[in-house]
Parts: sequence; C-alpha cells; structure tokens
Amino acid sequence: KKEAMRYKELKFLRGEYRISDLTLQPKFPVEVCGKKICTYVADFMYLERGKQVIEDVKGVKTQVYKLKKKLVEAIHNIKITEIKK
Repeated sequence: KKEAMRYKELKFLRGEYRISDLTLQPKFPVEVCGKKICTYVADFMYLERGKQVIEDVKGVKTQVYKLKKKLVEAIHNIKITEIKK
C-alpha cells in the first residue's frame, strides 16, 4: 500500500518533468570474492536533476534488510534513500 502511494507520487513527478528514467524494482547483486551472496531489490530508481536516486519504501526495517542495505551501499558505492510512510 505504501509503495503504491509512493509510485503514484513518482508518476506525478515524472509527468511534471521533475524526475526521469523511473525504474521499478531495480536489482543489485551482492557478490563477495566472486561469490553471489544475494540480490537486493529496491523499490524505485530514477534521475532527479541528473542525479540517480534509489528508494526503498519502509514500514519496518528488519535485520536482514539493514544488512543488505549496508552491503549494497558499500559494494555498489550508492546511497539508498528510505521513504517512511
């Protein structure tokens, strides 16, 4: 439900040309020393003023989520923005 509401907001922003390249559920592989550990799936990815934004809509942050987020941010050198609804 929360994710669907955020999607509506992002579609509106895209229609207003405030964001572009909206992608749903982008996947980020987590590999360590050549071994696949897991895949992190974010909720949204888009460009805002030329900068890539990766979002995850969160109600409850599980321990598994917290670990995956840290791994993905470190391995892919990205920042995941958490949207609290």
